[in-house]
Amino acid sequence: MSEFLQQVINGISLGSIYALIALGYTMIYGILRFINFAHGDVFMVGAFIGYFVAPHVISLTGGSLWIAAPIVLIVTMVGCSALGVTIEKLAYRPLRSRPKLTVLITAIGVSFFLEYGGQLVFGPDPKLFPTLIPSSSLINTQHVVIGTNSIVVILTAIVLMLLLRFIVYNTKMGTAMRAVSFDHRVASLMGINIDSVISFTFVLGSGLAAAASLLYASVYPSINPLMGIFPGLKAFVAAVLGGIGNLAGAALGGLIIGITETFVSGYISSSYRDAIAFAILILILLFKPSGILGRHDRDKV
Repeated sequence: MSEFLQQVINGISLGSIYALIALGYTMIYGILRFINFAHGDVFMVGAFIGYFVAPHVISLTGGSLWIAAPIVLIVTMVGCSALGVTIEKLAYRPLRSRPKLTVLITAIGVSFFLEYGGQLVFGPDPKLFPTLIPSSSLINTQHVVIGTNSIVVILTAIVLMLLLRFIVYNTKMGTAMRAVSFDHRVASLMGINIDSVISFTFVLGSGLAAAASLLYASVYPSINPLMGIFPGLKAFVAAVLGGIGNLAGAALGGLIIGITETFVSGYISSSYRDAIAFAILILILLFKPSGILGRHDRDKV
């Protein structure tokens, strides 16, 4: 039972990171009806922004990590939000009227551009991410160990998800986002600026990916230009599992993938931790393609 509780805590911590990334996938799909496969690489860029910014901020704050960490988080989220909007304006907006397959291929191309551009700019070798969260054990018993890393990851993810929910359901821009997700043309006729809504969606999604990258790098402090591939794909699986286009579903899917991966790694073998997410994807597509909380919409002919 003690090992079970430890695995649950570790799984919730990892699942919270997947949930933040998955929310970006599900929001963009809900608005534009396509999968932004470059989202995982925006996550990677966020880790490198934090890698270069953190030492300067820590130095300016006199080595106080509790002050430096929120500043680095904000700077990273702003940087990735700017990157997300730039990608949308340069790569996706000119193709908005084209077939979805064209945009999908473009997204894969942007993904490769960021990955191999990152290798060119940052170098292909792994880098040690600086410490942003003070490492200590809040609970350290014979059976369960809960460190500050796990608590900070979980609490940060909860705060960001609650903030996202407030923006989507309690602001004018959130109302516009929901209107556009239902019908672009009708929303446009009602006076909603579609371009602004889409850009704002990329700001939110990319900002959440940036936050996830810092949390992930704080737990797994080795970063490289290809680090966004597997977390991005697993977060995509989480979004599909929960119901692509559904915010609560993305969060739930992220937690399920994180906990399942941790249990498989702990009780079976770490060799299967990456495979389990794709096994879940196959099963969900076979038996419930709409996802756990997703809706099955009928298309009119």
